[in-house]
Parts: sequence; structure tokens; C-alpha cells
Amino acid sequence: MKKLKKIKINLADIRQKWNNARLTKATAFWIVFGAVILTVYMGFSKAGWVTSATASQMAATTSKDAIIERLAPICVAQVNQDPLKEQKLAELVELTTTTKRANYIKEQGWAIMPGETATDNKVVAECARQLMVLDN
Repeated sequence: MKKLKKIKINLADIRQKWNNARLTKATAFWIVFGAVILTVYMGFSKAGWVTSATASQMAATTSKDAIIERLAPICVAQVNQDPLKEQKLAELVELTTTTKRANYIKEQGWAIMPGETATDNKVVAECARQLMVLDN
């Protein structure tokens, strides 16, 4: 029983010291500083926060990808309207590299969108990819 009393006394001392403890300005500053740093770290590394520059870049990339996704089927439709479609698609399939296929599509004018005079390389690449999928 004597041991139990010592523990109770020690717990009482600890409780009393805890209740009497006062936060100093320096301690409060470092606690707040640590909380801010931890919040910023967790936000950017785990919660998906991004800077405005990164968000703008992501939006631009997404919009460009969406445009390419919408224009490539127009290129495929223009291929389907070509009277020599079968012969030209056979020639396209025989080409071994994506660069040669892209150049062939440019030469045929399939990737030139209505109202434009030049092609977009990404549209050409996506058109070639879709044509190769259709052929298989």
C-alpha cells in the first residue's frame, strides 16, 4: 500500500505541475510555426494542393488534350471521305514508324481542319493512332 500512495502522490504532483504550467511566447511561437509548416507540407504533398502556376499549366494541358481528342475523329472522317481510302490506308499500314505515318497523313491533307491551312502535330499523331487501331 505504501507504493500506491507514492504513485498517487507522484501523479498528483504531475497533475499539479501540468495545471500550473504556463505557455511562454517563445513556446507558443514554435508550436504555431511547427503547425503551419506541417500543414503546408501535408497540403502540398498529400492533399493535392498546387500553386496557381501549376494549376494553370494543368488546365492548359487538359484543354489541349481535349481539343486533340475532338479533332482527331474529324481527321479520321476525312480519311473515310477519300475516294482512294483503301489504297492509301494500305500504304499507311506499310509504313514502319510513327514519324513516317504522321508525315504521310500530313501529305494527304487529312489532318487539316476545315478553315485552317496547317496541321497540328498532336492531332496528326492521334489521327495516325486511331487509324492504326481501326485497321487492326
